[in-house]
Amino acid sequence: MKKMTPTLFLFLLNTAMVVAAATLRTGFFLETCPKAEFIVRDVIKKAMIREPRNAASVMRLQFHDCFVNGCDASLLLDDTPNMLGEKLSLSNINSLRSYEVIDEAKQALEKVCPGVVSCADIIIMAARDAVVLSEGPNWEVKLGRKDSLMASQEDANNIMPSPRANASFLIELFSKYNLSVKDLVALSGSHSIGQGRCFSIVFRLYNQSGTGRPDPTIEPKFREKLNKLCPHGGDENVTGGLDATPQVFDNQYFKDLVNGRGFLNSDQTLFTYPKTRNYARMFSIDQSGFFKAFIEGMIKMGDLQSGRPGEIRRNCRVVNSRPVDILMET
Repeated sequence: MKKMTPTLFLFLLNTAMVVAAATLRTGFFLETCPKAEFIVRDVIKKAMIREPRNAASVMRLQFHDCFVNGCDASLLLDDTPNMLGEKLSLSNINSLRSYEVIDEAKQALEKVCPGVVSCADIIIMAARDAVVLSEGPNWEVKLGRKDSLMASQEDANNIMPSPRANASFLIELFSKYNLSVKDLVALSGSHSIGQGRCFSIVFRLYNQSGTGRPDPTIEPKFREKLNKLCPHGGDENVTGGLDATPQVFDNQYFKDLVNGRGFLNSDQTLFTYPKTRNYARMFSIDQSGFFKAFIEGMIKMGDLQSGRPGEIRRNCRVVNSRPVDILMET
């Protein structure tokens, strides 16, 4: 198969988004698997009881899946002798987790309605449910996706941003997916829940931009707290909350940015950069406005499709073995 260039992919992606708007719909499984959304939510609820961090981890899967060749569960494919998948890409290795939660949801669905619900749709439902079960907003998700037949570690490396990314870079990246500056800031609010590793912030604390000094935008007392959490030369796998209420989906994340208490550089830059500052400030004082914008952004991101052939995987980690099982996009 001829390698697809990034420019060609983005053209096909934007074209496929128009198709997705017509083919994806709410209530997609009302006749074929009416309990699908209930089953997924029940799995996510139990996973969060078992380990609260699962909420943020599951929610992140949608962003990391959809930005790399569309929302097709390519992220979930394990490596094979002939394919390097996305799980070990630079942005995902030692970072993404809770793949087993999606496995649990898939197994539960296969018992009730085998071969009906794609892994790609499970990611979309699970991300929504993680937000709802963390006291965030609820919304109807559009479903009807197919699972990819391949994954690409190279594409993930080339596309996904680093925790060191600044707002200018993020604006350009999101614009390639028809996501606005407002979408970028609102979707960054996903960091309202979850933990970040010291690995992602030690440069901010001790060598910002190669200066050998800390990031001057970090509020002093917060920097002292981070220095204790992440001492120079310490364990970089230690984690800290991405905002002051890491288990509650709210607008505290934006309040923290306004006060210079953003955990990641890519977070704090949303307030220091002029083009994103007003949205960050607005969401810090208007939680309902943030919730509305977040929902709009998640739905738009969920529409990202590559237009490539797909299938309904029986196991989210591997493609189906028989060619007859492949369901081509129409």
